[in-house]
Amino acid sequence: MKQFEIPEFYRSPIISKVKAFRKAQDPRKKDFTPTVLDFGNLKLVIARHFGFCYGVENAIEIAYRAIAENEGKRIFLLSQMIHNPGVNEDLTNHGITFIQDTEGKQLIDWNEITAEDVVIIPAFGTTLEIEAILKEKGVNVEQYNTTCPFVEKVWNRSEKLAQDQHTLVIHGKYNHEETRATFSHTAAHTQAVIVKDLAEAKLLGECITGKRSSEEFYQLFNGKYTAGFDPEVHFSRLGVINQTTMLATETQEIAEYLKALTEAHALENKLDKRFADTRDTLCYATNDNQSATLGLMEAKPDLAIVVGGYNSSNTTHLVELLEQTCPTYFIKDATEISDSGTINSFNIHSKSMETVSDFIPQSERPLRIAITSGASCPDATVDQVIQRVLKLTQPEKDLESVLRSIQ
Repeated sequence: MKQFEIPEFYRSPIISKVKAFRKAQDPRKKDFTPTVLDFGNLKLVIARHFGFCYGVENAIEIAYRAIAENEGKRIFLLSQMIHNPGVNEDLTNHGITFIQDTEGKQLIDWNEITAEDVVIIPAFGTTLEIEAILKEKGVNVEQYNTTCPFVEKVWNRSEKLAQDQHTLVIHGKYNHEETRATFSHTAAHTQAVIVKDLAEAKLLGECITGKRSSEEFYQLFNGKYTAGFDPEVHFSRLGVINQTTMLATETQEIAEYLKALTEAHALENKLDKRFADTRDTLCYATNDNQSATLGLMEAKPDLAIVVGGYNSSNTTHLVELLEQTCPTYFIKDATEISDSGTINSFNIHSKSMETVSDFIPQSERPLRIAITSGASCPDATVDQVIQRVLKLTQPEKDLESVLRSIQ
C-alpha cells in the first residue's frame, strides 16, 4: 500500500511499534485478536486495527502539500478535513479557513471566494452543486481534491446501478458531509432515499408494500428523497449503498430486510420488483476497525477507552459496540483524563459530556483496559492517552521493557 508523507508529529513511538509487530506477524491482516501489553498489574488490550486509514493519510498529505505550495495565497477547506479536532486545529493554525461547518452551514460567503484562492475538498467529498459553484468561480476543484477513493467507489456503484434503473437506498446519517455528497452524486443518475437505521428501513418497507401512502412517505422522509420521487413508480427496483463509516452489521441487516421484503411482496402480488445484490460498500478500514473491535470485546476488558472526534461516525460505532461489553469512555485526547483519575467522556446517546470520577477500578488486578481509536485519530494521540493511563495505574513493569517483549 502507498506510503504517505504526513507531518512527523502525527507519528507515535508506542503504537508504531505495536503496529509494526502485528504487521510482521500477520501481514495479510487475517487475525483480529488484540495485542496485549502486559505490565503485570495492568494489561493494555490494544485493538488490531485503528487509527489513520488510507483515505485520511491521503487527505492529510494533500492538505499539507497545498499549504507548502501556496505560500501567500488564501487557502480554504470546504468543511472539516476529517472529524478529528486536533487535525483540524493544526490545519487552521497553518492558515486554512473553513467555508462551511460540518452540517453545511455557511461560514464564508461564496461571494468572497475567487479564482485566485485555493480550495481543498475534504475526505468526505462534496456535492455536485458545490463543485458547480467553485467551477463557475474558476477554482480548480481537482488540484487539491482529497475525496477518499472508497467514497468515490460508492458513487461509481450508484452510477452503475442507475444504468439498470435501480432506486438507491442510502444507509447514512442525513446531515453527515459524506452522505450529503453521496446523495447529490446519486441524484444525478437515479432516485434515492436516505435511511439512518433499521427502524427507518422498516418504515420505508411499509411504504414499499403500500401499507403507508405516498403522502406518508413524503412526510416520513421529508428532505431525504430526491426531487421527483414517486413511491408508486420508483420502488420497483432497489439497491442499497451506504455512508462508508456506518456500522457494517446494520447495513447488512437493512439490505437483507429490504431484499426479503421486496421479493415476498413481488411474489404475493405478482409484481416485477427487483433487488440488486450489491456487496457492502463500507471501506476496508471501517470493516477492519469494527472487526478488531469485536476482537476487543471477546477479550473481555474491564473497561474500554475509545479515542477520536465526537462527530466522527466511524468512531461512534466503535463505542456502540464496546459499550455492550464493558464501561466505555469516549474521549478526544488525553486532556480528558485528569491526574486525579477523573475522565470526561462523551455520551453518544445524549450527545453530552459526562464526568466520571475514579473511572479506573482499584479492586480489579490485573486490570484489563481496552484501547482503540477511530480512522481519523492520529496514533500520537493514542500514545498520549496510554501515557496518561500508565501514570494513573502505576504499572509494575516499565513501558520500554514491555514494548521490547513484543518484538
